This record gives sequence, structure tokens and C-alpha cells, in this order.
Amino acid sequence: MGITHQGNHAGNRATRAVALVGPAGTGKTSLAEALLFASGAITRQGSVEAGTTVGDASPEARARRGSTEINLTHFDYLGDSFALIDTPGGAGFAADGLTALQSADLALVVIDPAPERAMLAEPVLRRLDALGVPHAVFINKIENARAGAVRDTVAALQPMSREPLALRQIPLREGEQVTGYVDLALERAYRYRPGRPSERMDIPGGVLAREQAERTHLLETLADFDDALMEALLLDEQPDPALVMADLAADTANNKVVPVLLGSALTGGGVHRLLKLLRHEAPAPDAAAQRLGVEAGGLHVFKIAHGGAMGRLALGRILGGALSEGDELVVGGEAARAGSLFFVQGEKTAKQPAARPGDVVAVARIEAARSGMLLGARGHEPAALRVSYPARNAALAITTRDRRDDVKLSTALHRLCEEDPALEWSQDQASQETILRGINDEHLQVVLGRLQRRYGVAVDSRPPRIAYRESIRKQASARGRHKKQSGGHGQYGDCVIAIRPLERGEGFRFEDRITGGAIPRQYIPAVEAGIKDAMERGPLGFPVVDVAVTLTDGSFHAVDSSELAFRIAGRMAMTEALAQAAPYLLEPVVKVTVDTPAGTGSKAGSVLSSRRGQILGLSPHPDWTRWERVEALLPEAGIAGLDAELRSLSQGLASFVAEPDHLAEIAGRLADEVVRAETERAVKAA
Repeated sequence: MGITHQGNHAGNRATRAVALVGPAGTGKTSLAEALLFASGAITRQGSVEAGTTVGDASPEARARRGSTEINLTHFDYLGDSFALIDTPGGAGFAADGLTALQSADLALVVIDPAPERAMLAEPVLRRLDALGVPHAVFINKIENARAGAVRDTVAALQPMSREPLALRQIPLREGEQVTGYVDLALERAYRYRPGRPSERMDIPGGVLAREQAERTHLLETLADFDDALMEALLLDEQPDPALVMADLAADTANNKVVPVLLGSALTGGGVHRLLKLLRHEAPAPDAAAQRLGVEAGGLHVFKIAHGGAMGRLALGRILGGALSEGDELVVGGEAARAGSLFFVQGEKTAKQPAARPGDVVAVARIEAARSGMLLGARGHEPAALRVSYPARNAALAITTRDRRDDVKLSTALHRLCEEDPALEWSQDQASQETILRGINDEHLQVVLGRLQRRYGVAVDSRPPRIAYRESIRKQASARGRHKKQSGGHGQYGDCVIAIRPLERGEGFRFEDRITGGAIPRQYIPAVEAGIKDAMERGPLGFPVVDVAVTLTDGSFHAVDSSELAFRIAGRMAMTEALAQAAPYLLEPVVKVTVDTPAGTGSKAGSVLSSRRGQILGLSPHPDWTRWERVEALLPEAGIAGLDAELRSLSQGLASFVAEPDHLAEIAGRLADEVVRAETERAVKAA
């Protein structure tokens, strides 16, 4: 890495990356479209509703009318180059943007002008604070905001932000419509003109008092970080406008304040002013490189993409140096050469010979690259970045509709999980099920659609089998004798065992007390193997746990005995003994930790109790003020649908983590239903 080039960029400054983040439904993709149109990157502004936007081009996103994965676009504005990273806001898909957020220069938090929905932005505001990424707030859909909505929304947001919010504009109204704004820093008023830059106008007399009050508050916020500005305010002097603008740029870049702007992605109102903010106040890529520890140039890989004409692509951002096709990168300690480079504009790609610092590109043929990696030059390989993904609380057991697709399924799932680190799959050895895990049910349904569309693999899905177990209450003994004669050598195995229950969690114990050679030593492991065979499916239909088995007696035949015969005998003895030992059913219990906004903890507790949960405690969240944490023990059977129910009572904000805890007895009608369902399943499977 280390060349310099201009490529197709309009200016000489390095490309700055801007991430669009925020709750679902606030118009992030529409805002990206408006920025592309206002900058001249596209000639016509598309619509999410009509499915004509540059971003959200996949069939899954078009069908949902919402993002299911990050969208990458780029544009030039007045000689400066920008890369947009539009991240999904939906709970099931937001994880796709978490890695890309780490190397962004500035994040735009897009919200509605609705104070009652302000809390939806809290998780992303806290994440930005944790990452140290400078950010601004864009209040979208301003054209229909009610009177006082901006003031109330900012007031509701402030407790969620570590940095002070700096309101940069106040709305101008004509009747019920917002038709323009006053720029508090410049003390200028503008009227919105749909599809065109706003038109300057005189500040209406009716808003002068509010303009002065809000401007004073803005200047006082900036003065906390600038002694010269503070002195001017104390002397009741008008500060130099250049000083105010310089402070806004510096304080935004250094993550000291969070500017708040207004506008409308659909009409274009305020979008040109937003472009000017990006141009003057978005930090240079050097700051992101320093934040991530990139010293001698590197590529921050934030997503792997499959399925296009170019094959496997590593999407990422170039930091600290330029990159050309064929340049050497170090991946996991091994050298690799960068393949073809592409700029991405929605679903379209354009090949480039080289890319410069700050560019967001797709790089081919770096097979060892994974999401979250920092690839550096030899001798300067940065450490990998860690991303905390949400818990994968949704699970499905999937089977191919055509058994000939089984091999294709494995390959397809591997690629889908590479693309989406919030997705994982495994093969459950006990149930023989292929388990797919994701953030929520909506996430998994989109993945199944993608599986069929991209890879031609149609699957049936169902809830995974609960890992019920069974154990015994009392001691029992039994003899297993397998004797078969069919000409020539026969089969003969004979053993006597005694079984007893163990404490919960002790598992399985086998003791050999054979004396006098009643069973030759070489056959004893076969008896143990047969006993374990029987424990795979006990009298109630489930694996048996916490049982001790003692081999006490038996007999053999010098000619007809074999390992197979004694294994069969051991299985016969164990099957009979288990049926006599008062078997009972056990269900897995998980420890659930629910994080939810203040005032909803008791409701979350009621939801858990209704699912047979045992509440362990309700307390303030240890890290987030104004949030609560509920801890409970919950049968694993109660997990299904819990995510959706918790989110419905918390405006979509509550989340939970479940960890295996112990096995607990289940009895009565519920146990009977579980056993009956398993018996019916086994009959169908046979």
C-alpha cells in the first residue's frame, strides 16, 4: 500500500465515510437517495415505496420496504468525496452495520420529529459514544412536524447522549407546515424549495425571540470548549462568525458536541445544508485510522459479499494509505495480494485500478479476509477489531425439500454466515437437526428467502426440538441375555446390571464388579457401549442422564460370545432396568437477563412469569441510566416468541440474553404432553 491517485474523485481530499444510523422507519435510505440527488450523483430521486432507490435493491429489502443489509454509495460535492454507509435500523438486521460503523468518520443519527419515539435512538447513541465515533442528529420528515416537536425531541434525546446536543436550526412554519428554517450559527433564514437548494429570506419577526434564545444556548454550549468564545459572551460581544463555525467543526470532529439539523429526505428540504455540514465538519479519515490503530495503511473489512458476478468480495474502507490491484496485504499473518477493486453504488459495481485513503471499496480474491479484520502492510498488521453482536435468540430447524440439495445447503449456509456474522448454523448431534440461529424471526425468514433465491435451496423449517432429558428416582436391576443360534457360530451374551440415580448434573458412571471371570475382560467395554445405546432413548423417549450403572454378573460362551452379542445384552439389560426405576422427565432451564427501558421492567417480569419463569430480581441497569434489568430462570420451552413479546411492550427496545443453567423436573399434564408429542414424532419418523 502506498500509491497516490485521484481516480474518479472530483477533488484532492481523502474520501470521508458517513454512516447513516438510527431506528427503523426514520428514512435513512430515503436520506441517502436525497444526498445522491442533491449532489448530482443521480439525476432522479427514487422512492422506497416505489422500489426505485439506489439502495435497498435486493428483493428482500424491496418486499419489506426496509433495509435488510448495509447499502454502499458514494458521491462528490463541491470538490469533496464522500462514501455513504446506510445501515439497517430493524432489530433483526441492525447488526449488519455494526462493523462498518467502527471506521466511519461521522455518523448521522436519523430520527423522527416525535419526542415519544426519541428513546428508539438510545442504543445507537450509546454505541457511538462507546466507539468514539463523531456524530450528528438529523431530524427527518420535518415538513409535517407539529409545533414544539423539535424542541421536545431534542429535550428527550439529551439524557441519552453523553455529549451536549447543539441545535443548529429552528423550523419556520406556515400554518401546519414547516416551510423553512433559521440557521442559528449564521443567523440566516431559508425557505425550502422542493428539489432545489433552499432560498434565503429575512428572519420573520415572530421567531426572532426564539432565534435569539436558541442561538445563545448554542453559543454557550460551544463556549464550554473555547475560552475566546466564552470571553466574548461574558463581555456581551457578538462573536466572530468564523470563530463560531470553526468551533462547530472542531467540537463535532472531536466528539465534544452533537449538532442537530432538520430537514426532509422526501422533499429535499435542508439536504443541501446537510451536505455543507458534511463538507465542513466531517473529520478527515486520519482520525478514524488513529482511532483503530492503523499506522502504516490498512483495509478495514466490514462485510463479505457473495453471489455477484465478481464472486466473493471483501467490502471495506482504506485507511492510512492507498491501495492498488496486486498490492500485498497481510491477512492473519499470511501475505495475500489484493484482486480487482470496485466502487459500489447500490447493487452496481465499477472496476477501479486503484483507490485512495478513505475510499470504501470491494476487493476481490482475498479469500482469508473476514468481517471485522484489519488488513495491513507487512510488518504493520493491525489487531483484529471486536464487535459485540446481539444475542441470537431465534432458532429454526431446517431440512431440504429435495435431499439432493443437502450438499448445496452446507455450502450456502457457510456463505450466508460469512456475509452476516449475526447468523450462525450448526448440526445438533443429539437431534440430528440442522439448526439456524439469528437475531429474531424476521431475520431468519429473510435469510431463508435469500437461501432459495441465491442458491436454489428450498427448505422446510420448524422450531428446534427442546433438549428434554429423563432420569430415574430409584434403584433397579435387570438381566440382559442375547442368545441366537442360526447355524455355525451363534451369538451369546449375558450380563446383570444394577442402576441407581445420581445427583443432578453428575452425568453417567459405569462400575465393573465382575469377579471370577464371569464375563471376559475384553467384552466389558461392549456391555458399557450397549448400556449407553439404551440411554440414548429412555422409556419416555429422551436421552437418560444422571445414572450410575454397576455390572455385577453374567456369563459367556467360549465359541458364540462376541463384542456384538454383549453390546446387545447390555442394551437389553439397561432398557429393562430403566423401565423399572421410576423414570421422570427433565427440561432445560436457562438464565434470562432482560434489559429494558425504565418503567417496563415489571411488565417484562410478568411476561417471563406467564412463561413459567422464576423471577430472580429487578434492578437498575448497571451501565445505562434510565434502564432496568430483569433476571429470571425460564424453561427453554418459554423462549419461543419471547423476543417479539418483550419488544412489543418496550417500543422495540428490550433485549435479552439466555444462557443454559440447569435441568429441572417437569411433571403432570405438561410432562404427559411432551411425552405424547415425542411418541408421535418418533412414529412419523419411523
